[in-house]
Amino acid sequence: MANDASTVFDLVILGGGSGGYAAALRAAQLGLDVALIEKDKLGGTCLHRGCIPTKALLHAGEVADQSRESAEFGVKTSFEGIDMAGVHKYKDGVISGLYKGLQGLVASRKVTYVEGEGRLSSPTSVDVNGQRYEGRHILLATGSVPKSLPGLTIDHQRIISSDDALVMDRVPKSAIILGGGVIGVEFASVWKSFGADVTVVEGLKHLVPVEDENSSKLLERAFRKRGIKFNLGTFFDKAEYTADGVKVTLADGKEFEAEVLLVAIGRGPVSEGLGYEEAGVAMDRGFVTVDEYCRTSVPTISAVGDLIPTLQLAHVGFAEGILVAERLAGLNPVPVDYAGVPRVTYCNPEVASVGLTEEQAKERYGADKVVTLKYNLAGNGKSKILKTAGEVKLVQVRDGAVVGVHMVGDRMGEQVAEAQLIYNWEALPAEVAQLIHAHPTQTEALGEAHLALAGKPLHSHD
Repeated sequence: MANDASTVFDLVILGGGSGGYAAALRAAQLGLDVALIEKDKLGGTCLHRGCIPTKALLHAGEVADQSRESAEFGVKTSFEGIDMAGVHKYKDGVISGLYKGLQGLVASRKVTYVEGEGRLSSPTSVDVNGQRYEGRHILLATGSVPKSLPGLTIDHQRIISSDDALVMDRVPKSAIILGGGVIGVEFASVWKSFGADVTVVEGLKHLVPVEDENSSKLLERAFRKRGIKFNLGTFFDKAEYTADGVKVTLADGKEFEAEVLLVAIGRGPVSEGLGYEEAGVAMDRGFVTVDEYCRTSVPTISAVGDLIPTLQLAHVGFAEGILVAERLAGLNPVPVDYAGVPRVTYCNPEVASVGLTEEQAKERYGADKVVTLKYNLAGNGKSKILKTAGEVKLVQVRDGAVVGVHMVGDRMGEQVAEAQLIYNWEALPAEVAQLIHAHPTQTEALGEAHLALAGKPLHSHD
C-alpha cells in the first residue's frame, strides 16, 4: 500500500521488533491507522536472535544437566550427548510457533505491514521498496546488533557473535567468552551444560557487573562449582588465530586459547545510514536521544527499544512502544521507571533483580539510611527439593520501603514478578510479611525475607 495524496497514516513505525510491534498493536487497538516496516522478520532480535532462542538453548542445557545428575534424585538415566540438530529443531519450533502467532496478531489489528529496508526520508515519511509512506508521526525502532572492539574482527567462524553462537551446528570443545554480562554468562552456562570447556574474560571486577555485588559473588561461586572458569579485572588486548583456534591476550599479558572466541561485550544501536541525523534527530554515539516520553528532538518523531540509551530488554521495548502509542492516542501514560523494571539473567543459577543495588541505594539515600537483609535458600523447602543454592537480598530505606530485591538461584526469574510489585508499590517489609505464601514454594523465600526484615523471622535466625 503506497501513499498517495489522500493517504497519510497516523503512525509509521520503522522496525518490527519488540518496541515497534508493541507500539503497532497498541496504537491500532486505540484506533490509529498504522504502518509497520520491517526489513527482516517480525519480532526482531528478541524472537529470532535473542531472548527466545537463547532461553531455549538454556533449557536444553538444563535438561542435559538433569540427565547427568538424576541419580541424586533416585532416578536412573544416562547422558549420551548433545544432538545439535535436535536442539535446533526444538529451538526453531518454539520460534516458529511464536512467529506465526505474532503475524496473526498484527494482521488481526489491521496494521499495514511492509517488508523491506526502510529509511527515514523526512520528519514525516519513510521510504521503502521505492515507495514513500507518510505519517503524522514516525516511530524509530530499528534495534541493535552485536558489538565488537577496535581491531577485533568477527569472522563468524572462530571469532563469533551471539548471532553465530545461536546457530552453531556443533558444541565447541572449548570457548573463550569476552564479556561477563548477561549474554556472556548465559552462553557460558549453555556451553558448559553442553560439555564445553568455558572461560569468561571480564574487564570489570565481577561477573554481571551491573547487578548487586552480592549477586555477582554468588554467581561466581556457583560458576566455580560448575567448573566454568573466569578471569576478572583485566581488559582484553588482542586476539590471534592459532593452528586450530584462537588465542586471547589480556592487558597484563595473560593468555588463553580455545576453539572459538565469543565476543559478548554488548549490543550497539542500528542507526547509521538511515537518515536520522539528516532529518534533525539528535544522536549520541549512535543512540537516538529521547525524553522520558520517548520523544526525540523532532516533534513528529519518537524512538524506542535498543535504539535509545535505556535498558536493552525486550520488555522495556514493549513498555516504551505502548507508552508512545498511548501518548499519540491522547492518553496520559506514565513514563517508565527504569529502576522498577525486572531484570533476569537466565544462566544456571538464575540472577533476578528489581530496584536499586545496595550501592545505588546508599548513594541516593545515604549509607546510614540503608538496611539490607539476606535470606539463604537453604532455609527454603522447595529450593532444597530442587537442590539449588542462593539467596534473596532485600535493600530497604530505614523505616521505609523496600527499594531493591536481588535473587540468585534456580527459577528466580519466575519470582521477580512479586519483587516488581514490592518495589513499584513501595511496600513496607511489614506489609509484605503479612501476605501468606504457598508452602512449599520458592516464593516463600521472598516472604520469609520480608518477615525477617519486619523483625519476626520464621525459618531463619541471626
